[in-house]
Amino acid sequence: MAGAGTDPHAASAPPPRRRGGARADQLFLLPAVLFVAVTVVYPLIYSVLQAFQDVGLREVIRGGAEWVGFANFADQFGRAEFWQALWLSLVYTIGTVALTYVGGLALAMLFVHRFAGRNVMRALLMLAWILPTVVGANVWRWLLDGSYGLLNATLRGLGLIAGDVFWLGQPGPALVSVIVATAWSFAPFAMILLVAALQGVPATLYEAARIDGATTWQQFRHVTLPALRPVSITVMLLIFIFAFKTFDTIYLMTRGGPGGATLTLPLYAFQEAFEFRRYDTAAVATTVMLFVPLVLSVFYFRSLRNEEAA
Repeated sequence: MAGAGTDPHAASAPPPRRRGGARADQLFLLPAVLFVAVTVVYPLIYSVLQAFQDVGLREVIRGGAEWVGFANFADQFGRAEFWQALWLSLVYTIGTVALTYVGGLALAMLFVHRFAGRNVMRALLMLAWILPTVVGANVWRWLLDGSYGLLNATLRGLGLIAGDVFWLGQPGPALVSVIVATAWSFAPFAMILLVAALQGVPATLYEAARIDGATTWQQFRHVTLPALRPVSITVMLLIFIFAFKTFDTIYLMTRGGPGGATLTLPLYAFQEAFEFRRYDTAAVATTVMLFVPLVLSVFYFRSLRNEEAA
C-alpha cells in the first residue's frame, strides 16, 4: 500500500515555522522596544554621562559640556551633605523595609484565614497601595498636623500628651513619620505576595509539627518562616528598591526638612539640580541611587542561582 511506509508521526508533526512569521513577531515588539529605549535607556545613559561632565545651566542651554572624569564623584564624596543624604536614605529605606515586611506579614497571616468581611477588609487595605501618592501624603499630613491633626487629638483625649506635638517639625519624629507613611502604602503589596506564598505551604507540615508538640510560635518559626524565605527575600528586595528611590512621599510631607532631617538622596539630587542648578553633581547622586539597588539585585540573583544549583 502507498501509505504503508509512511511515518505515523508525520501527520501530527507541526509545520515548520517560517522565518517571515518570526520577523512579524519582532515587528510587533518594535514599538515597545523603542518606547523603553526612548523613555528609560536614553535618559539613564544621559544621566550617567552627565556625572562625568561639568554641567551647569549654561551647558544645558548651550551644550558643549566639558568631560571631567571622576572629578564630580571626588567632589561629592568629599562633601558631608552627600554622605548625610546617603545615610538618611539607608536609614529611611531599612526602616521602611522592616516595617513594611512586618506589617505585610501580619496582614498576610490574618487574611490567609477565612472570616466574615475578609474580602471587604482586604479591598479597603488595598486603597493604601492604589491611592495616588499625593492623596496618601496629604492624609498623613492631616493626621500628623501639630495643631488640628487627628493623632494629637486622639493622644490628648487619652491623656497621653498635654499640648501640641509637631510630628513633622522635629527631626526624629519627622523621619519616623515618613517611614511609617511609606510603609503604610507598601504593606498591601507585601501582603499580596506573602498571602500567595502562605497558601502554598502544605498543611501536612503544620499537622506534623502539631503532632510533634510544636506550639503556635514554634510552628511559625520553624515551618512558616523557612517556607516563606524565598518570597520574603524577594519582597524585601523590591521594597528596598521602591523605598530607596522614593521622592514624592517625603517631598510632599516634609520637603526634606526640618533642617535636612529627611533630605534623602533623591531629594538631595532634586535640590542640586533644580535649586542650585548643579546638574553634574545631581547626576552623581542619581548614579549612586542606580548603583546601590543594582548591586543588591546582582547578589540576590547570584544567591538564587547558587541555591538552585545546590
